Order: sequence, then structure tokens, then C-alpha cells
Amino acid sequence: MSTSREGDRDRDEEGRARNARPRDGLGRPLPHGAAGVERQPEGVVRTAAQSVAEAQALLDAGRPFHAHEVFEDAWKSGPESERGLWRALAQTAVGLTHAARGNATGGARLLRRGADGLVEWQGKGRGVAPAGLDTAGLVRWAQELAGEVERSAEAVDAAAVAPRLT
Repeated sequence: MSTSREGDRDRDEEGRARNARPRDGLGRPLPHGAAGVERQPEGVVRTAAQSVAEAQALLDAGRPFHAHEVFEDAWKSGPESERGLWRALAQTAVGLTHAARGNATGGARLLRRGADGLVEWQGKGRGVAPAGLDTAGLVRWAQELAGEVERSAEAVDAAAVAPRLT
């Protein structure tokens, strides 16, 4: 991707905004030239099992922002019947990202939104989630963490509170 500076925004060849700045492990932009964490490639098509395995490794490493990108790829490339599931998982990962950054309000809100999305997906009679995903356990995890984040209003250790996806 080539970028040009237009004002203070990085743009691709079509003029779409693309932030080429390096990012830290929680996805926060760093100054140009700083050493950052390697970003997840965008638009990767994976099987459900590959998505779950990669996202779990990223969550375990305390990188929920990057796990969210894996879930987002699954959401955009997966079967229509699974899109709500992957979108909800992406929202929980972003919620964990915000909670780890110390944004209790945003973290709790997105954790609950993701949990609600998982409940909605389950309620549509979808049957068993792909790749052994434990949707009921993930709903409990997200709701409990949302409450803890609101009560403490302190940044969480993303790796320490990461969920088990299966």
C-alpha cells in the first residue's frame, strides 16, 4: 500500500483514509517511525477453526485489537448465517481492547453489545457454533467483565482476563 500525506491523514491510491502509523499491542497509534507491533493483514479468508485458533492466540498474548481484526475478516468473508456471530465476537474483542486501554465506559458498552449479539445469534436457532465456539461461556465472560470494568474503572490486563473461545 502506498500512502501519501493529505493533511494529517494517510491515504491509499484511491484516496481512502488508511492509518499507516505503527501501533502498540492494544492498537493505539504510535508516532511515525516508532517501533510497533506487527499488524494483522486485512482481508484474509480463513476457515472458522483457523479464525478461532488465531484469535485465541492473539487474545492469550494480550492483543485483543488484533483478535478483533481476525474476527472482522471472518465476519466479512464467512457465510451469511455466521456473520452476526463473528461481528459479536469482534465487538467483544474491541470491548476488551477499550477495557485494557482504561476506557471503562466504552469497554463495558462494547462487551455488552457483543454479548447481546451472541445471544441474538443463538436465539435464531443457528444450532452449534462453528469451530467449537462456546457462545454461552463467552456471553457470561463478556457480561461479567463488563460489570467488573464498570465497578473498578481501572485498565484490565488483556491477557489475564482473555476469554477461552472454545
